[in-house]
Amino acid sequence: MIRVLTVDGNRSRAQALAMECLEHGVAARMAETLCEGVRYLLDAPVSMVLVEAGLLRMAGPDSARLFDLVAPGVPVVLTVDAGARVEDLVDLELQGFHVVSRPFALRDLLAKVELPIKAAPVGKHARGQVEAICA
Repeated sequence: MIRVLTVDGNRSRAQALAMECLEHGVAARMAETLCEGVRYLLDAPVSMVLVEAGLLRMAGPDSARLFDLVAPGVPVVLTVDAGARVEDLVDLELQGFHVVSRPFALRDLLAKVELPIKAAPVGKHARGQVEAICA
């Protein structure tokens, strides 16, 4: 089963996306903060992570490394508001993120992103690093 983790500070937007996931047979989990989402990734495998770009607390490369640490091989999609600067979007793509502008159709997003069949296990040192970052 495809499992999507949505990290979005806008609860109503996250709930609408979760409902759309259910309509497409996709399991959805919501987190309101980046730390809450990363902690969830330590304990549960997901197929894709959707993150509101404005919630990234670290520089793009550091954020990409964090997600690779806790969810190796899992695509991370950053959602941005329409009208974002093209240069910023390209920079995020070059750092390893997929970037989509809101609004987007979930089925189109699922078709664009290659989803892993099985998430790789998280390394043992990941939990300590996450706690240090999110403390």
